[in-house]
Amino acid sequence: MSLSRRKLITTGLAAAAGVAGLAAADRIAKAYGLIPPDGDGIYGPGETLTYATQRLLTRHSMAREFPRSMISEKPFGNELAPPIEAFKKHQAAGFKDWTLSVDGMVAHPTVFSLADLRSLPTKSQITEVVCEEGWSYVAEWIGAPLHHVLDEVGVAPQARYVVYRSIEKDWWESIDMADAAHPQTFLTMGMNNGELPVQFGGPLRLRVPRQLGYKSVKFITQLTVTDSMKKFGKGLGSASPEAGYAWYAGI
Repeated sequence: MSLSRRKLITTGLAAAAGVAGLAAADRIAKAYGLIPPDGDGIYGPGETLTYATQRLLTRHSMAREFPRSMISEKPFGNELAPPIEAFKKHQAAGFKDWTLSVDGMVAHPTVFSLADLRSLPTKSQITEVVCEEGWSYVAEWIGAPLHHVLDEVGVAPQARYVVYRSIEKDWWESIDMADAAHPQTFLTMGMNNGELPVQFGGPLRLRVPRQLGYKSVKFITQLTVTDSMKKFGKGLGSASPEAGYAWYAGI
């Protein structure tokens, strides 16, 4: 999409929101395929305006990266529920058999071991985790950009989303292809010059620094590439909107 066309659409969205209401903005976004999975319902027009505007204006923006001196001395880790038996077994074995399966709309469905993932080009970023509850911390995250895995499996051109699941079966999220291909979206295996601690999602966490912390799911075991979220859960894009949160949580 050209810059001038992007400006035209964005101006139309803003004008519609201010003059004719959010419903008109929703219609414009729908015409250009910018409706989020949770775009229906009472809050749908607002969610759509947020998502569409972000995608038009900040599609390639970068999350702020910090100097090493600003890494939090005591990063806050959410209290974890007691791990399920499958996780306990992996942990007792040092996670040597942990795998990530990638399926859906891909040319080559693949199961990656942690060793496979570590063999991919690895990068680090010092970015902030921001929680919707009001706390945050800065840490170094080390891992393979997600787009390397997607390149390996060959994503179908009509794909629109990547669904990712934790070993905790009810813990799942999804992102659109813009975030999936973004260079800061990491399959994270390390933190602050060491391995990724369990408290922070080890052995494998999908880090999405351009969105609120709940989009960075811990203990990842599966990625599914799809063109529609209708067949997943309640069709809202992830477990988050099913619990009252927004699917798109851009910051």
